[in-house]
Amino acid sequence: MHEAMFWDKLEDNRVRCGLCRFRCLIADGHRGLCGVRENRQGVLFSLVYGRSIADHVDPIEKKPLFHYLPGSTSYSIATVGCNFRCRHCQNADISQWPHRDREIPGRPLSPQQIVRQAQQSGCRSISYTYTEPTIFYEYALDTATLARAAGLGNVFVTNGYITTEALERIAPVLDAANVDLKGFSESVYRDVTGASLQGVLDTLRDYRRLGIWLEITTLIIPGLNDSDGELGLIARFIRDELGAQVPWHVSAFYPTYQMTDRPPTPRATLQKARRIGLDAGLKCVYTGNIPGDDGENTYCPGCGERLLERSGFRLGRVSLHNGRCDHCQSMLAGVWN
Repeated sequence: MHEAMFWDKLEDNRVRCGLCRFRCLIADGHRGLCGVRENRQGVLFSLVYGRSIADHVDPIEKKPLFHYLPGSTSYSIATVGCNFRCRHCQNADISQWPHRDREIPGRPLSPQQIVRQAQQSGCRSISYTYTEPTIFYEYALDTATLARAAGLGNVFVTNGYITTEALERIAPVLDAANVDLKGFSESVYRDVTGASLQGVLDTLRDYRRLGIWLEITTLIIPGLNDSDGELGLIARFIRDELGAQVPWHVSAFYPTYQMTDRPPTPRATLQKARRIGLDAGLKCVYTGNIPGDDGENTYCPGCGERLLERSGFRLGRVSLHNGRCDHCQSMLAGVWN
């Protein structure tokens, strides 16, 4: 048991959670939408602090982050729980666990142990990933603070629904984030995730304002968010609100969980999405979940030369030093050192 942050006590032992944009009103003895923050006699507690359900050493490209310490590894951790209800979640067995079983599984793993294991594994960062890091915020914050003191970076892989006040609190020790932007329709967002598109857009603006390195991922789902119009709206939002230098990853969907009625995303659809992004003026648009596609590589926005070669999560030839193109010396936005 660990007392939560960002909540207010109300009448009748109710509390208002202020960690994510749902701002749950939680009665005594009940939990928020995430399933892992519980009101006990008017005090809100995190049920997952120090309880790791997954910890692995991953290539940073798996997050995916292509402009943050490419070729490095990231010690990746998660607890059970999520504040979204994505019908196509690839990790639903752990993200939705608290909604099927009130037991909170996981093995004890302290922030100190995470940092030590990251160092021993040769990782350059710690990623809070697999489920939604916002819901294990206190655990992530304490780990990230120790990691920063030890010279490690910190990465969120997130649905982008954290409140402004919570993001501002962790921002000084958060180096990079990959945020899912699942579409650009309020109705589809609510149907597929249970959340609001506007809340995610506001969070993305917060990340940019706070100076955290940002990359965006959109899972392209056939018949749901793959129209030229919707993809164009996403590309223009990134360009106009976040900056043309922010990388956009367009990834292939595969039927899973509660969304098995749609086919996998054709390669041609991803290539079309990439062209739409580049035509809109984005500097770097990447195809994902289809290893071997040319859209995995990074090209210089100045001269067009290939700067970073990739196949899946493997980094190949690099023609970039200290963020500058070896051919024309143009600077590529990112975190390279």
